Amino acid sequence: MSTHVITPGPYRATKLWNEVTRLFRAGMPLKKHRQNFRHHTSCFTANAAVDWLHQLLRNNSNFGPDVTRQQTVQLLKKFLKNHVIEDVKGRWGTEDFEDNNGLYRFPSTSTLKPIPCPSQVPGSAPGSVKKKHSFREKDGFFKFRTIRKHEKDIQTQENADPTLHTEEDGAEHMSQRRELTVEDEHTIWKDITLTHLQRILGVASLDEVLDYRSVNPQNIIHNMTKVNKHGVVTLDDKTNDLPHWVLSAMKSLANWPKYDSAQPSYPGFERDVFKTVSDYFYSLPQPLLTYELYELFINVLGLLQPQCERMAIEALQLCTLLLPPASRRKLQLLMRMMSRISQNVDMPRLHPAIGTRTLMVHTFSGCVLGSAEECDLDELLATRLVSFFMDHQQSILSVPEYLLTAIGDHIRYLRTVQVPIGPTADAGGEEEISVPLPIYAFCRQISGAEFEQQKTESLQQAMEELLETLLTDQNISEKDRRKKLKQFQKQYPDIYNRRVPATDQKNKPKIKPPLLNIKKTKVFSIRN
Repeated sequence: MSTHVITPGPYRATKLWNEVTRLFRAGMPLKKHRQNFRHHTSCFTANAAVDWLHQLLRNNSNFGPDVTRQQTVQLLKKFLKNHVIEDVKGRWGTEDFEDNNGLYRFPSTSTLKPIPCPSQVPGSAPGSVKKKHSFREKDGFFKFRTIRKHEKDIQTQENADPTLHTEEDGAEHMSQRRELTVEDEHTIWKDITLTHLQRILGVASLDEVLDYRSVNPQNIIHNMTKVNKHGVVTLDDKTNDLPHWVLSAMKSLANWPKYDSAQPSYPGFERDVFKTVSDYFYSLPQPLLTYELYELFINVLGLLQPQCERMAIEALQLCTLLLPPASRRKLQLLMRMMSRISQNVDMPRLHPAIGTRTLMVHTFSGCVLGSAEECDLDELLATRLVSFFMDHQQSILSVPEYLLTAIGDHIRYLRTVQVPIGPTADAGGEEEISVPLPIYAFCRQISGAEFEQQKTESLQQAMEELLETLLTDQNISEKDRRKKLKQFQKQYPDIYNRRVPATDQKNKPKIKPPLLNIKKTKVFSIRN
């Protein structure tokens, strides 16, 4: 069954839905079944559908191995509601699908969801192309304006001795240089961060997955500069922090069994504490990754492939910097707790039938990622993302030092650079100088197999060059040449045989053995 990764871009959730629908419809085995003394052709049982689709989702890189059978049943319920499947009597539109021997079939009509075209997006004119935000077109820190000289002043300067006005002109130019404002610095933080994110995602524009106006640069600055020694965000307003009783409950679970002795202890105590924590996070008004950034995080899921793991971590690093500080702090503390609980071998089972790690992922996925409008794949996508978060939470939720350095260097440059007066002028009659953003190139990450192949090819090429040197270097004596070639042939026979064919080796003169091999015999004696 052919499958492919849905790359980052707009309407990714809809594309994933269509991809799963296509694979399920094309690959699900259809058989002839009997029910209530009637034969039904080209259908399948609910049990078989759950088995097949569960295996498909676990092996699909868009979802991953953490998909449970219950989640597969929930997806099939939505398939029945959206007429992806119907029962053998042609009924659909409800979610009464059960994991049993009920018979279902595919409808004859197409069940793919339409993907909106740019002309169908509300607010866009027919035939118009949405223009990408250009970082150089923004009014702000990129443009340094000077006042246009009057022709009279220019003629006066042309007739005057240029040596008499050097210092005065220099001071005048310095006074004309535009100083950075707080708003300019905020724009720098915002634009450089989004530039890096756009490059990592490999998209032409972030407009389709992110509303530029909703990004608050103060959140980025706070999340990168106000952290404690453990890298967790600190809040200026403590009223937005986790309640004390929630923090205490999370600490007791994270440090189990070394919890506060003043707390009560009884059989099942840890389960009650765990339920208290989960109830609090589900009581929050919106998921920790916020509704505004839902589409952005959904697109990062396209990078959760083994060969793109490093890029996915860097992309999530930048995406989480856009969160409000209170949400980022809650996310950091929650992920630290989940990771420590799942790795704690002394933690009693928190569920009689589900493993600890699986329980962590499926319990908190809904309060981490979700859309404002119900999406058919919300649960599966959230599970995939939270599972990756748990495995790499320390790297994802740390401050990217390279970005902090890039922003600091750019701000210092704009503060200290002597900006020359340019010849161009804007529509208002003011001359302007554009200072470009720093450009950073990213290397393409390769898989382990590609690395080993490149290493082998590089080593082989180096050995071939060494052999060629041994064969052609005139500064090596024939004795040393034969000795080194013999050693090379012993260590790298394949390379040697390709360069020196067997026919050439046979034609080489061989050293003849001695004609006589006379051993010294013992002298015969009459006495013996």
